Order: sequence, then C-alpha cells, then structure tokens
Amino acid sequence: MITLQAIERTAKSHGLAVRGVLHPQPDDCLPDHTKTLILLGPDEPAFWPVFSGSAEFHDNNPDPMDRWSKRICNGLAADWSGTAVFPSDGPPYPPFLSWATHSEHAWSSPVGLLVHHQAGLFISYRCAIALPALLEPDTAPEQPCTTCAAPCKTACPVSAIAPGKAYDIATCKAHMRSLEGETCRTQGCLVRRACPVSENFSRLEAQSAFHMAAFLKN
Repeated sequence: MITLQAIERTAKSHGLAVRGVLHPQPDDCLPDHTKTLILLGPDEPAFWPVFSGSAEFHDNNPDPMDRWSKRICNGLAADWSGTAVFPSDGPPYPPFLSWATHSEHAWSSPVGLLVHHQAGLFISYRCAIALPALLEPDTAPEQPCTTCAAPCKTACPVSAIAPGKAYDIATCKAHMRSLEGETCRTQGCLVRRACPVSENFSRLEAQSAFHMAAFLKN
C-alpha cells in the first residue's frame, strides 16, 4: 500500500516536494475514486538543476516547465494508481488556491498572495495527484504570518502588490521592463523575496529569472 512517506521520497528524486495533502470535497471535480489529493511543488534548491537539465528545457519549444511537469507528474500518478491534475488544465481551471488553503499548509498573506509555511511567498504547485488511497495528512503547522512583521506589505517599489488592493499586473510589468525594474526581472519579485520564510527557501535566482521572463511574455 502506498504511504505518504514513500510519495515524499519518490517526489524528492524528481526535485519535487509534497506541499499539501487534503481530502477533497465532492464538488472538486476530481475522479470519482479520489480519496486523497497530493499537491506537489518544487523542492528548492534541488528543483532547478533537475528541470534545467531536462530535454524540455533545452528543446526550444514553448512551455518547457509545463511540459516537464506533465511528463514527470503523469508518470508519478501512474506509479501510484492515481490521476495527475495541472494548473494549466482548463478552462475551467482546477481550484489550486482553494486546495492549497484546504490543505492547511498555505494561507492568504497580508498582500493577498498565497504563503506556505515552508516555501513562503515562493510557493507554487506543479501538479496535484488524485489518489484512490486514503492517506492522513501531517498535522497542520502554524500560519507564519501571525508572528511576522510583514515586510511584504511595503516591498513593491511601485505598489503593484500591496495590502487591500488587487494585484496591478500592468504596473508590475511596466516596472519590470524599466531600468529600475532590473532586480525584479533578473532576481525575482521583491515582495516574494521580502518574506522571511522565502528568504530561507533557497530558490535560485536563475529560476526566478526564468519565471519572470515567462511572465513578461504573457
């Protein structure tokens, strides 16, 4: 029988980590047999060398990370007798944000972005795997923002991400394309980097630059 510990070990061998475990609700539009949903995200800093050494990264075709994720996660799902679900599936798109908060390992931060107890504001999900086995999640950790001075609130130099307002994507992209936005463009979002949990997550700058370049293309 598959165990959560075995899933964690196998995920790590692919540069991934379990970032949440939950028992889905009937309206989650998952396969009928689903009893447990496993959320997988990058295991930093191990993830970037694994992905950047892949065929998808080097073949010059669109969406390399999404294609890598589908190859790896579909393989894992098959090995575990489950079904892989991806953030890009849709429309309608799977409710990854709801799943993340339902797992009690991620919450809404003071600036509205999702924050994870280990990944901070760098949290992302490469896939979810719906399993027919009933697995019990780990004990829910403490929400990190409850004891934090929240430097994320004032980290954005153009207030594109700030408390009490919707994310201003246009202002964010305009700043990133400017000379003043070079740090955001090449090293990653200042708001995400300001999170004390993110600071200890060891995400490599090359990975942040990859994501920012993809963001600017959309």
